Amino acid sequence: MLIDERDTRTERLLLVANEMMTAARTAPKGKGFDIIEVLLATGETIELLSKEMLKYSEKTGLKFILRDAENILHSEAIVLIGTKQKTHSLNCGYCGFETCAAKNEFADVPCAINTVDVGIAIGSACSVAADHRVDSRVMFSVGRVAQELDLMPGCSSIYGIPISCSSKSPFFDRVSTNPSK
Repeated sequence: MLIDERDTRTERLLLVANEMMTAARTAPKGKGFDIIEVLLATGETIELLSKEMLKYSEKTGLKFILRDAENILHSEAIVLIGTKQKTHSLNCGYCGFETCAAKNEFADVPCAINTVDVGIAIGSACSVAADHRVDSRVMFSVGRVAQELDLMPGCSSIYGIPISCSSKSPFFDRVSTNPSK
């Protein structure tokens, strides 16, 4: 029997994506609070994200989101990682307020430790992709639109990690087909 790698590409990428989600879940978290949320987007959800990214780019004027919207269409899956908000009561000041109580008066200001936790989870997930030689790229733009779509209710600081395995990574040396970029 012969198996062409192209015929099993999606199946293999989904296995890696699941391992990436495990790595994000098991990544160290501030004070041990597990407030990380992890989802996997495929197929129609990637198409929805791309379409909504185009709209978001137009609304905000952020041109790089146009490029990213095209770019994610070359991925088989996107790992989404975000955090729920929880104040850690450390009074560390990283959020810009002297105390957690002062920050809590501004509910939209995330606890800096939550944001660090997302970064650690992203690093853990990307290391799995790298270990499997799967191409990936961390994209703020994907996460921002996922937040706009409320794909991860209650989460902020969401990032998307599209993954692909092809002869050349679609996530680097990116050239937009849109001449206005």
